[in-house]
Amino acid sequence: MALDTDKIDDAVLAILSLTLHYGDQVWKGVDWAITDRLHDKGLIEDPRRKAKSLSLTPEGVAHAREILARDFSKAE
Repeated sequence: MALDTDKIDDAVLAILSLTLHYGDQVWKGVDWAITDRLHDKGLIEDPRRKAKSLSLTPEGVAHAREILARDFSKAE
């Protein structure tokens, strides 16, 4: 599956903009509220652990693949 990286870049930029502070600065990671919601939905493992990465659940992997195919794939 070919991904439309322009759409992905737009989505990431939009998400990063949710954490704007000091005018134009954004946090490198995703806001805790978002990871908490994803955890509540059963799509990621506990985001509050000390690791710097997140783990997707099998349901999260499947849902992410659906989103990529539906919203971010290039028309052929």
